[in-house]
Amino acid sequence: MLIYPLSWRGQQPRAIKSNPYLFFLTLWLCPFGAESGAHERRLLNDLMANYNKLERPVINESDAVVLTFGLTLQQIIDVDEKNQILTTNIWLNLEWTDVNLRWNESEYGQVADIRMPPSSIWKPDILMYNSASEAFDGTYPTNVVVLSNGGCTYIPPGIFKSTCKIDITWFPFDDQNCDMKFGSWTYNGFKLDLQLKEGNAGDTSTYILNGEWDLIGVPAKRNEVIYECCPEPYLDITFIIKIRRRTLYYFFNLIVPCVLIASMAVLGFTLPPDSGEKLSLGVTVLLSLTVFQQTVSESMPITSLQIPLLGTYFNCIMFMVASSVVTTIMILNYHHRLADTHEMPDWVRVLFLQWIPWFLRMSRPGEKITRKTIMMQNKMKELDLKEKSSKSLLANVLDMDDDFRPSSTLPHSHVHPHHPSHAHPQQNNGGFIRVSGSLPPPAEDVSSSFPPGAHRELSLILKEIKIITDKIRDDEESAAIENDWKFAAMVLDRLCLIVFTLFTIVATVAVLAAAPHVIVT
Repeated sequence: MLIYPLSWRGQQPRAIKSNPYLFFLTLWLCPFGAESGAHERRLLNDLMANYNKLERPVINESDAVVLTFGLTLQQIIDVDEKNQILTTNIWLNLEWTDVNLRWNESEYGQVADIRMPPSSIWKPDILMYNSASEAFDGTYPTNVVVLSNGGCTYIPPGIFKSTCKIDITWFPFDDQNCDMKFGSWTYNGFKLDLQLKEGNAGDTSTYILNGEWDLIGVPAKRNEVIYECCPEPYLDITFIIKIRRRTLYYFFNLIVPCVLIASMAVLGFTLPPDSGEKLSLGVTVLLSLTVFQQTVSESMPITSLQIPLLGTYFNCIMFMVASSVVTTIMILNYHHRLADTHEMPDWVRVLFLQWIPWFLRMSRPGEKITRKTIMMQNKMKELDLKEKSSKSLLANVLDMDDDFRPSSTLPHSHVHPHHPSHAHPQQNNGGFIRVSGSLPPPAEDVSSSFPPGAHRELSLILKEIKIITDKIRDDEESAAIENDWKFAAMVLDRLCLIVFTLFTIVATVAVLAAAPHVIVT
């Protein structure tokens, strides 16, 4: 179609043809017009001569205008979980019949269709009820294609912002159903009858894939609602955009790092307490998990209506890591306890030195803990307590002048019948033999062979031996008690390793098993 000034239609001056500068100057100064066919111009004039765009285009006023409604989803632009807004690129498809826009093609040069702006003819006032856009209507007013039989096709594209109730209970393994409710704002069902296009679903043949959301479908349904104020039915067409979050990104960027951090906290129980880095490792892991969770919380939806599944998992891992730090402090406390400062309670001895090692199949080098050995140790402990309570104090043994008594467990020394005054030295030899436990009791009276002052020297020797043996015995008892505390710390370390490992595995498996779906690529 050539474009000329309105005054030059049908002719082309030679001056314009020979001088192009004059031609462009004329185009800039003169008004423009489109050269169209005479039949189409005449058709438009005839159609719009007595046309009233406010008139509902039906032959009988009691009839309803049948509007066929369809939708083509082009792209899901954004899903705002925080504000619960869905932004989409959609083409609407509206078809109706206007009885005032009919013509006979043979009378107008076989013109079968024309294009008219929607502001010039009657157009149904279809709006999206749950719009969240500032302009409310996000469609672009394109031309309406009018056929010779009065059929009108209006396909306005638009960027639609619709409210969508976001349920993030299963985040990031969640599915969302976002409704888009379309209907007439003023016409009831008796004036405008809304009908779905064939298929009862939105068109997704030209849909552009979204990197975060996977489109499941766009089903549609026709609703008829009667409000209390009005007896007339009001119709609407609701399209349900079913989308599913792609979890591959969240799985490899959120869940896997969280599991790795948790495994580092668990492996801290295998570190020896004497290394000095056991507690610092646990605190470092706790701080790293806190920083990581702060980063993750920025990508998670901010809402208090539901608790996301991923948030529950992170809280469990955080609780586990914090508990590991507390138990590590307890393990270090047990490991560094001394006999001079702490006495091991009976319940700690029974629990951490007998039954838990037996359950965990742990034992010290050179011994094996079984139920039989546990019972034998308990009986031996009772016998030792009875033996300690029945023995006399060594101080009574050393008091040789007044309260010396021979040991009842050793055979009596031979006392010479003619020298009863020397019975005490003989019994003293017996007492000496009882302390050392290495010499047999004397068979004859040898007190007459002791030089003067030997009795006092023997008492001093016995006192020195008592001090040495007490020191050795105390050191051995202290070392045994310290070893018991260290073994109890090792048992608690192994118990925490097993418990927290199982907790991490169970929590991870439970989260993945509870999710509606695990991986969507």
